[in-house]
Amino acid sequence: MQTLSTQETHEDIPHDECGVFGVWAPGEDVSKLAYFGLFALQHRGQEGAGIAVGDHEKIVVFKDTGLVSQVFDESILDALQGDVAVGHTRYSTTGGDSWENVQPMFRTSPNGTDVALAHNGNLTNYQDLQARAIERKLIPPQGVEGQGSSSDTAVVSALLTDAIRDDSSLLDAARTLLPTIEGAFCFMFTDGHTLYAARDPHGVRPLSLGRLERGWVIASETCALDIVGATYVRDVEPGELIAIDETGVHIERFAETPKAHCVFEYVYLARPDSVIASRSVHATRIEIGKRLSHVDPVEGELVMPVPESGTPAAIGYAEESGIPFKQGLMKNAYVGRTFIQPSDTLRQLGLRLKLNPVREIIEGKRLIVVDDSIVRGNTQRKLIKMLREAGAAEVHVRIASPPVKWPCFYGIDFASPGELIANNGSGFDDEAARDSIRTMIGADSLAFVSTDDMIASTRQPADNLCTACFTGSYPLGLPEGNPNAELVRRMQKGEH
Repeated sequence: MQTLSTQETHEDIPHDECGVFGVWAPGEDVSKLAYFGLFALQHRGQEGAGIAVGDHEKIVVFKDTGLVSQVFDESILDALQGDVAVGHTRYSTTGGDSWENVQPMFRTSPNGTDVALAHNGNLTNYQDLQARAIERKLIPPQGVEGQGSSSDTAVVSALLTDAIRDDSSLLDAARTLLPTIEGAFCFMFTDGHTLYAARDPHGVRPLSLGRLERGWVIASETCALDIVGATYVRDVEPGELIAIDETGVHIERFAETPKAHCVFEYVYLARPDSVIASRSVHATRIEIGKRLSHVDPVEGELVMPVPESGTPAAIGYAEESGIPFKQGLMKNAYVGRTFIQPSDTLRQLGLRLKLNPVREIIEGKRLIVVDDSIVRGNTQRKLIKMLREAGAAEVHVRIASPPVKWPCFYGIDFASPGELIANNGSGFDDEAARDSIRTMIGADSLAFVSTDDMIASTRQPADNLCTACFTGSYPLGLPEGNPNAELVRRMQKGEH
């Protein structure tokens, strides 16, 4: 195996952990297919990107910190030749954002099998898995710095490859290990010959299978299938393990449990042009906006989205209410993630690097501003200040999801309970709490869509969805040894 390498702070928005992409297509340029697939999944992680390519004899991995377009160029992709590829774009929830934690991970098994693995999600029994790997001397003990990755993916990679011994295969190892892993996960892995994918038994994170003319693709979202010209076949079902090689697509089930698809994928995380569980993300957000227009309606003159994630809901709001829709905020499409830290003076400009108001649209108007969610409230506070400076007469904020009160332990980097603006001491989901939040962000009025309306908009059975960040009901349980999880347990008991 060869490893090639080149050598902001968290924003006030929720982040998903990662995007994964795998392709099995002999005769095709799999590294470039993986590159463009990751490009479509860039919204799922901006800290690092990597591609592993196998040609039956070896696996070559190239990965680095940064955006997909910053990590790869034509010469690098030309050096990654093979029949199967696994790609990953990362936002960390366990482990830091150093190069060692960028995926795919690579290890060699005791019988000499090379394995590359990528992961989207977050494991609730990470500490148990880590202890098992330390006991087997597969990873260094906790607290030992400079000796590899600290992520849950590294632990799974170590345990998976260690199980490949003597005449056993990667498939045998996966069958043994997967039933012992708890939490939210989509794994993509390869031995350089076969492409494997597995989705956790609850199906928290999305994963889809697509058909190429001469191969197959599996990706976190259907938009990545579209960009490489793959035809959507079906979702990878919760608890399924898929293997793809020259004999075709082989599917088996390693667990059966109730579904718990993440509702926040529909609200914010997924691209609007993706389809999850046969439901268009864009259509879901339009319907949420329509339902939102009936919550505390106001006499606004314009419905205006916070681009881009608030746009579909704002369109639905405008269609249902009859109030005109206009783009009063312009987003710089080329900002991305910058490694250049602004000076204090520039930092005080707040959002203007990414968003800038159009004064002629805003000035003197009563605005209804639609956003997808509110987490800490810092972004909304700066945005409302900016709109008032641009001459807005009134700013009425409408949020296309319920208040976020509970942290996520299944792959979204929500703040700790104390950092969430909904936990500001005024209770939850009542008029006093909303008024407190409204005052904190400086809006003239504030309203949220209800949990029931949000769920109804997805067209999914309520029992099939995870709504933990809104309701505090955790279908996969809470991780042990996590300070925020312990705080949540106390909150659930009424202790504060």
